[in-house]
Amino acid sequence: MKETKNISRSRAQESSAAIEKMYITMRHLFNRGFYKPMGVSGDTLREALLALSPEIYGNIADEKVELNGLLYVIERLPVGIEECRFINLTSEEGYSKSHFQAIVPPKRRRNCYRIDEEQMNVEITRGRSDIYDILTHLTFIFIESHKIRNRVLLDDAGEVSRDWFKLEQAVSQKKKLTQVEKEKAISHAANILGRTFEEVLDIYDAFGSTAAPDRFLHVIFWLGKLAIEEIVDDNKRTITFSPILRERLGHHIHGEIWATNIKEVLKENQLLDRPIHVISANMHSVMNSIFATEVLKTRFKDKSDFFIYEELSKSGANEVRNQVSAVALKHGMISLLDTSGTNIDVQIFDTAKIDWSKTSFPKANTGDKKPVLIVMDYAFGEQAYETIDELLKPYKKATLLNVESVSIMGKAGILEGGKGDIMIPNAHINEGTADNYFFENELTADMFEGNDIAVFAGPMVTVLGTSLQNRDLLKFFHESTWGVIGLEMEGSYYQKAIQSASKIRKSVPHDVKVRYAYYASDNPLETGSTLASGGLGTTGVKPTYLITIKILEQIFNVK
Repeated sequence: MKETKNISRSRAQESSAAIEKMYITMRHLFNRGFYKPMGVSGDTLREALLALSPEIYGNIADEKVELNGLLYVIERLPVGIEECRFINLTSEEGYSKSHFQAIVPPKRRRNCYRIDEEQMNVEITRGRSDIYDILTHLTFIFIESHKIRNRVLLDDAGEVSRDWFKLEQAVSQKKKLTQVEKEKAISHAANILGRTFEEVLDIYDAFGSTAAPDRFLHVIFWLGKLAIEEIVDDNKRTITFSPILRERLGHHIHGEIWATNIKEVLKENQLLDRPIHVISANMHSVMNSIFATEVLKTRFKDKSDFFIYEELSKSGANEVRNQVSAVALKHGMISLLDTSGTNIDVQIFDTAKIDWSKTSFPKANTGDKKPVLIVMDYAFGEQAYETIDELLKPYKKATLLNVESVSIMGKAGILEGGKGDIMIPNAHINEGTADNYFFENELTADMFEGNDIAVFAGPMVTVLGTSLQNRDLLKFFHESTWGVIGLEMEGSYYQKAIQSASKIRKSVPHDVKVRYAYYASDNPLETGSTLASGGLGTTGVKPTYLITIKILEQIFNVK
């Protein structure tokens, strides 16, 4: 009889199980309709997040409060959410027509409404990925809030430490703190957070804004205050999902409105029967790649194209951006600001109206049937399937679209290399499932050689949330036979929609071309290089435009 060995799981397997548990739990809580994150109903979610300990949340499992992770999360949640005991996730339910002012987080496009002192409503119009994103972030800040509570609450009766009392005094001041007051408050906050004075000082201003320069103290105080009240007064924070959201989610309601709007505009401009090229990118790189150099050549004499693109990308460059935009609108560009709730703006380019001699592509050869470009802003996670699936459907069930190509240019985490490098995938692997999508990519690594940017080619993993990845899991994907070069959130969803439309439903040509290329926003395997370490700055400008230009050269048949 064989001896049964003790079978232990690797850290990567534990992490994979923790992610799976988080997603099953989140869907269960959504179906239930409400839960208390720091109560019994939130136990599984908290335990799974702590077991996973994602890189982006840094020292979540330590007693010390994690500052970089907290900044990353606060930038993606609405201002004031730390004060709210009740957080209500809703669909688009008409709040935009009310007196409530929309609060849009700096790093996430979602409308939020402060209903009263205790309640924040967050509109979910971008699908399940948006819910996963918010619930993960909220779980993180609630865990951090209880770390603060543990350090300041001296007994169950509610007695607090002197540091907490002093922090409360600083926060209650209505005016901006003087340098001396600020440094005194930072000293007390550092004790509460288990951090050094210097660590707090270094990150302090990143939390602030012109209107609220001392927001860091405010965030720490309110997180701790609500956590203390949860213990002393048993006033638990509650997250609810509105009945309308639960009814609508997963039915492509916003995606269908969005796609129909685009097709109506194509019909109005008699563009429905022309060859169509769909590009998922940002709202400036295609327009600037075509028009900017020619429009701004006198302003930036003897400067390279990439210098001009960098100038256009700087904050405060509205004047030059508007100049380029004005020319584009006169030469075939139609701008569609989103009204569907998807938060995905669109530009349509009618190449028949472009004078190629006055662009960066004087050798463009667009043939007799001048193509039409549909440039859509970035989708978010599963929303990529909803939007492309709806866009590739026939117009009014009868008019098939002649979509010749779909090109995806995006940001991704890289597992070999650093910020600003380029990744060219040949397959997308869906994390947490056995689904994988192999495709013939029209872009190759060779096309990007010789530009002083490292290029990597191979499979990429589509993750369920960038904030849920840890080093062990990513190392497994990278070092095993999967040979994954990077991670992103939309690739397999795009490919799933393209394959079903072209190979099964036959609503677009069977031989539709696909192009995927990503530039690295971070390397989650390197300490200090995760998304929480800050943005790309101008590092991302060159790879963004290099990828865009290669896509356009193929569409315009530039030899």
